[in-house]
Amino acid sequence: MSDFDFTKPQPPPPPTDFDFTKPPAPQAPAASAPFKAAQSRFYDAAVAERLFRAAGKPERFAAGQALFTEDEKTKGLFRSAARMYFLLEGEVGLTVAGRALDTVRPGEVFGEMAVVSERPRSATATAKTDGSAISVDRAQLQEAIGRAPEFALMLMSVMFDRLRFLSARLATRKIAPAAVRETAILDAPMMAHLEQSLPRTSIVRHWAGTVIMREGQTGAFMYVVRSGRVWITIQGTPVEVVIAGGTFGEMALVDQSPRTAAATAETECELLQLDRPSLMAAVQRQPAIAMAMLRAVTERLRYMNEQLN
Repeated sequence: MSDFDFTKPQPPPPPTDFDFTKPPAPQAPAASAPFKAAQSRFYDAAVAERLFRAAGKPERFAAGQALFTEDEKTKGLFRSAARMYFLLEGEVGLTVAGRALDTVRPGEVFGEMAVVSERPRSATATAKTDGSAISVDRAQLQEAIGRAPEFALMLMSVMFDRLRFLSARLATRKIAPAAVRETAILDAPMMAHLEQSLPRTSIVRHWAGTVIMREGQTGAFMYVVRSGRVWITIQGTPVEVVIAGGTFGEMALVDQSPRTAAATAETECELLQLDRPSLMAAVQRQPAIAMAMLRAVTERLRYMNEQLN
């Protein structure tokens, strides 16, 4: 088991020559491999297994059985009950349009993207051998996160790893977004609940044109926009406009990595400023906040992939 404790701030990582502004070396398998949680240095199988055993349903499957299929709907009138899995025994193959992408092995999770985003499946999962797993649906996952917020932070960190890679590719290739997105992820009730749980000193104000954070900085806070608009840029290229109910700066806060983007107030704005303990407490009180944040990360991943493709 890893000694990485997601409930506490971590010491700075040891010096490394890895530059988040540049793409990984071509031979690095993670660069071209499909997104998979276990590829991340933040993934901890023990943290995942505890959550699944506490909240999930054991399942057995036979070789050749499809656990889910590509384009399978996870929301709407004709949806199937989307579940994500923690594999205990056996192997599961992931394919897209019949093309092999990867193999899931014991101790790994899969199927999380569709459960979090409530979008159709992007791949097919088929058992390569007889095996067993524990599965949870969206409601079970949200309830479990309230008891184990460290799992939400771990899953965010895993997804942030992929976002950083895609951000570096966008910056290197000088790809300007086809359309800059406006993002808001917390609805009015979530915002009200979050604000009530924070001290008044958590509200900060910035004039238009103020630089709120810079690329490469250490991140002690994340921000939720209470009012106004904030530009997010990567190496000077606008990628996002965060409006009321939107968040930014969470990547560096969650996994203690350098900021990968800059944020500038487009208009006069009010922000809720959260440090790590405040975020953990908010997730524990209202797990829906974590689910909304996770969904926003999956949308960013899809958006960046679309820009690259």
